[in-house]
Amino acid sequence: MFLDALTFQLGYNASLVGLGAALLGVAAGATGTFLFLRKRALVSDAISHATLPGVALAFIAMSLAGFDGRNLGILLAGSAVSAAAGLIAVQWLSSQTRLSEDAAIGAVLSVFFGFGIVLLTVIQNMATSGQAGLEGLLLGSTAGMLFSDAVLIAAGGAAALALVLVFRRPMTIASFDPGYARSAGIDVGRTDLIMMGLVMGVTVIGLKVVGLILIVALLIIPPVAARFWTERADRVALIAGGIGGVSGWVGAAISASTPNLPTGPIIVLTAFGLFCASLLFAPARGLVAAGFRHRRFQRGVHIRQGLLSLAQGHPIYEPLTIRLLTAERLARADGVATDDGRARAARALRDETRWQVARRTPEFELAAARYDGLTQIEDVLTPDQIAQIDAQIGPPKGVPA
Repeated sequence: MFLDALTFQLGYNASLVGLGAALLGVAAGATGTFLFLRKRALVSDAISHATLPGVALAFIAMSLAGFDGRNLGILLAGSAVSAAAGLIAVQWLSSQTRLSEDAAIGAVLSVFFGFGIVLLTVIQNMATSGQAGLEGLLLGSTAGMLFSDAVLIAAGGAAALALVLVFRRPMTIASFDPGYARSAGIDVGRTDLIMMGLVMGVTVIGLKVVGLILIVALLIIPPVAARFWTERADRVALIAGGIGGVSGWVGAAISASTPNLPTGPIIVLTAFGLFCASLLFAPARGLVAAGFRHRRFQRGVHIRQGLLSLAQGHPIYEPLTIRLLTAERLARADGVATDDGRARAARALRDETRWQVARRTPEFELAAARYDGLTQIEDVLTPDQIAQIDAQIGPPKGVPA
């Protein structure tokens, strides 16, 4: 059944949910990238929780007017208004009062969410019908997704992606260096407002799929995972969109193929699984690659220290150093250097002596700060500079047999 769900062969509703979740994941991942780079991830939490009063008020207003209060378009419009009010409140509190941004976020989040819970209680006591399932917007509810709902989510996600493409350059510059952005003529305040507007839009369209509590995870986890794979902001946004899309697609398929598993939490857990895979296996910044680099560095340090000991005629007591030198055919098992080992030891000793002179010479002090025990001096200084150092230390010396 899982493969059927992945290939959109499990039924009409499951296909709608899968497509809607994938499109939402792409939009959320790409949009959340700039929020993550701007170090304002908590703002999305305030925006998402601020949508609840708008949803409840929209339902109450439509029900009292005699219409269907669960119309998704009306509920999303109400949530957008409420989220905008929450965003304005956060920005006003952080800019016009002595409250820090995180304190303002905490205040707005708790007040708006508490007010929304009160309104949900009021709705449950209303005589009108149709309130059943409204609480599904807290964690997402896709069981009754209609074609119009999927179109609305897809259109909103496409619009968010289009705006990300249009404003990606100013948002990237403002995220990394607001001061430079201002000097380049970029209105940082307006750029932040556009960024928050995009986050608000993705939050609103994501209510049906993952709910207001979990949408913040879909905005933040994909860019955090993508950051392990690249150093460039545009590629982070691209990879984050891919991770978000895969999370929505695979999470919806798992939920559709397994009875009684909610779609929203499964999508978030799938995104977390991709984050863990990135944390472990990313080639440049993953833990596995870091472990290999650390092990390679330790191995290089052992070999270099062993060569220096051979060059100075000192005995080697560390068994691991002996094993590594023997494996590289630089020394015998008794610690005596081979012909190749004596040549390598002489070069290592001369390189170490050069570094010692460089550290004592003021004009080479900055370059010498790059020495980590393995870096060769030829990679840092020019031939003329090395010749200047060699003139101070004299001709190379041999290695004791």
